[in-house]
Amino acid sequence: MNTLHLTDGYKVDHRNQYPEGTELVYSNWTPRKSRVEGVDKVIFFGLQYFIKKYVIEEFHRGFFDKPKAEVVAEYKRRITNYLGPDAITYEHVEQLHDLGYLPVEFKALPEGIQVPIRVPMFTVVNTKPEFFWLTNFMETLLSCVMWLPCTSATTAFQYRNLLNRYAIMTGGDMELVQWQGHDFSFRGMAGVEAAMMSGAGHLLSFSGTDTIPAIDFLEQYYNADSDKELVGGSVPATEHSVMCMGTEDGEINTFKRLIKEVYPAGIVSIVSDTWDYWEVVTSFIPQLKEDVLARDGKVVIRPDSGDPVLIICGDPSAAAGSPEYKGSVECLWETFGGSVSDKGYKLLDPHIGLIYGDSITLERCLEICKRLEAKGFASTNVVFGIGSYTYQYVTRDTFGFAMKATYGEVNGQGREIFKNPKTDDGTKKSAKGLVRVDGDGVHVTGWSDQATKEEEKGGMLQTVYKDGKLIKDWKLSEIRALIQKQFD
Repeated sequence: MNTLHLTDGYKVDHRNQYPEGTELVYSNWTPRKSRVEGVDKVIFFGLQYFIKKYVIEEFHRGFFDKPKAEVVAEYKRRITNYLGPDAITYEHVEQLHDLGYLPVEFKALPEGIQVPIRVPMFTVVNTKPEFFWLTNFMETLLSCVMWLPCTSATTAFQYRNLLNRYAIMTGGDMELVQWQGHDFSFRGMAGVEAAMMSGAGHLLSFSGTDTIPAIDFLEQYYNADSDKELVGGSVPATEHSVMCMGTEDGEINTFKRLIKEVYPAGIVSIVSDTWDYWEVVTSFIPQLKEDVLARDGKVVIRPDSGDPVLIICGDPSAAAGSPEYKGSVECLWETFGGSVSDKGYKLLDPHIGLIYGDSITLERCLEICKRLEAKGFASTNVVFGIGSYTYQYVTRDTFGFAMKATYGEVNGQGREIFKNPKTDDGTKKSAKGLVRVDGDGVHVTGWSDQATKEEEKGGMLQTVYKDGKLIKDWKLSEIRALIQKQFD
């Protein structure tokens, strides 16, 4: 596809709508509002992918590396069919092709940093006056690509913060926490790119994932190397088709074969609710106790239906003493026992574990941790599968992302521009003029608009791309290190 087609239709002739003599348009990308209770900071992540994938790769493959006559004809045909004959002129397309790169500069905060709501994450400005139109021409594509990795990285950060807190409180194994949030979202995402971007955001805070292409994404765009570092990993795990093929009458034999023959060592996760989950937990697993304890590894039980809070922690409204009343963790403790942490909370024997990967939300994760703590169990007894309900049931408006122009130059004269609709509640009020963001390298400590050009050059917003060249090339390891420093 001709890369110039990747924009909203109303953008195509804004260059003729700006005042005559316009030479520069300066814009910023900002999360303007949080619709998630208790979350007032957003993780910045994904711009390097956008620059490498679109600004460099796609603009060359779909525009600069094609013959000029071909790309101009493609674009003219599209716009003519879209707006009508002679709706716009096309010399700007020819000029851009002749130049051979996108003449813009991106300045950005460090990827992985928490950014307070209403603080700009990055800025974009044209570097050649005749291409002033290009800055906001890119807004659509930037907005389309950038909001999801930032949102998913923020969500994962919130899960990790929560799980860190309860592991510390209950004396759980802190090394396990990186595996306690596991990405199960791939099949429910809005396409492969969404799954990769979101899955990469998850892997900033966790190591567990079933989204394999997120690992490729981080190797290709964030200098990760799975030969030298743990980018993402998982364990062998069954699905319902496997259990069904073993037949309902033979379910215990399927468990036994998996535990003893197929995976005699290491971790194996076995989906356990194909028919009667509580029979598995209170009958089959106790019968296989010696086989489980004889393994050099862990058997992980996976319930996959029902209310996860009640399945894991117990249902107070169920018959007293029943498995449903006790919940999965207590039932497994009764069979296998375990140890007690230095904080006085029970830890299941390391040969047995539990993962729940259906209908998990931050709210349910918190409730499960609270109830386990109240029952005297460490939070790290459970792994949480985080699925597409968490990572897909969001929009650009979850954190109010928007890219807005705040400064321009016309005939050499600077203009501080802004929007502040009287009919709005203040969410859409933009910054005014040039912006500066200050911080200590780990935290944003303040910001200002209406900055002078000298003031704008300082602060944490640093050039990451300019005139066809990537200036800063972040590594996954650097971003993870920054994420680690920001946990509560």
